[in-house]
Amino acid sequence: MNHENKEALNLLKTAKGQIEAVIRMTEDQRYCIDISTQIQAIQSLLKKANLTILKNHLNTCVIESINDGSSTDKIDEIMMLLDKYIK
Repeated sequence: MNHENKEALNLLKTAKGQIEAVIRMTEDQRYCIDISTQIQAIQSLLKKANLTILKNHLNTCVIESINDGSSTDKIDEIMMLLDKYIK
């Protein structure tokens, strides 16, 4: 497992732990603003994990496809993801 995948995995595990904590907070009927703040923190972790995974994809799969001369499909994949990400 490369550095980017390890980083993404750590971020996802952290987000998982925070989700479990938010579930408990909700079950305990904690203050809504505190729950919302934690959800925003989770969203930030997931965004960072996603960007880390995409960076790894660019550095591996996309570069390999460029070297093989078959980059069109990979570029289209990235463009679809960016389109979803921007919306």
